[in-house]
Amino acid sequence: MADVKKTVFITGASSGIGLETALYFYKKGWNVIATMRHPENRQTALHTRGLPDLIHLDVTDDSSIQVAITNALKKYQTIDVLVNNAGYAIHGPFEATTPEQIKKEFDTNVTGLMAMTRAFLPIFRGQKTGVLINVASMGGRLGFPLYSIYNSTKWAVEGFTEALMYELKPLNIKVRLIEPGVIKTDFYDRSLDNTDCSKYLEDYGHFIERGRRSLSDATIRNGSEPQVVARVIYRAAVDTGWRLRYIAGNDARLAHFMRWLLPEAWFYRMLEKITLY
Repeated sequence: MADVKKTVFITGASSGIGLETALYFYKKGWNVIATMRHPENRQTALHTRGLPDLIHLDVTDDSSIQVAITNALKKYQTIDVLVNNAGYAIHGPFEATTPEQIKKEFDTNVTGLMAMTRAFLPIFRGQKTGVLINVASMGGRLGFPLYSIYNSTKWAVEGFTEALMYELKPLNIKVRLIEPGVIKTDFYDRSLDNTDCSKYLEDYGHFIERGRRSLSDATIRNGSEPQVVARVIYRAAVDTGWRLRYIAGNDARLAHFMRWLLPEAWFYRMLEKITLY
C-alpha cells in the first residue's frame, strides 16, 4: 500500500522563505497549501511550477483564516504541518516609530501567528498528531540596533512557542522554532518598513547612517539563500523527536555561539562594532 501524501499549510508564501519552503515540500511529494494576501497579484515560481493550492489568507483577518482552513480540509481532510512564516519588520529608532507601525508589526508577527495557531490546534487535537512550525529569527534571542520592535515580536514568538511546547507535547503535537539569520530575499524591500526619522536626525542621524550597513546590498548578498531555510523547515517537519529550536544560516549559528561563549559585555561590544562601525 502506497504511503498517503502528507499536507503542509504555509503562510506568507508569496516570496522568500515561504515561497522556497512551498517549492521544497512540493518537490518532496507533499500536498502544499501556499497562502498569501494577494495570490491573484503575485506571479511567482509557485504559479509557473503549477502548484494547485495558492489561496488567499491574511493572518490579521480571522474570517480569512477560517475560509482558507475550511477549504484546505475540504480538499485534503487532514493537515499535518502548519508553517507560520508570514512576517513584517520595522527598521529605525524606537522613538521614531508610530503606534500604527507598532500595531501592524505585532498584529502580523505575533497576534496573527497566535490566531493561526489557535485555529489549527483543534485540527491537530482531533488528528491526535501535528507539527506546528513558527518561523522566528536569530533576532528572537539576540537584540540588534534599530530593530527594537521587530526584535520584540520575535522574542514574543520565542517565548510563546517555548511555553506552548509543554502544553502540546502530551497531545502528540510537535512544536518547532526556526531561527534564520540574514537571508537573500526581498524581505528587506517588500516587508520592511523604515521609520520617518526626519524629526530626529540631529540626535539619531549618525547612528542611523552607521546602522544602514545592516541593510546594504553587500550584507544581504553575504546572507544565506532562502532554500537553506526551506531545508531546515522541512527537516523540522519530518523529525521524529521533540527538538524545539532549529538555527538556519552560518551567521545565525556564529552569533548564537558567540553569545554563549563570550561574557555579556564583550558580546554586546562585538555586536555594536559589527553593526554600527
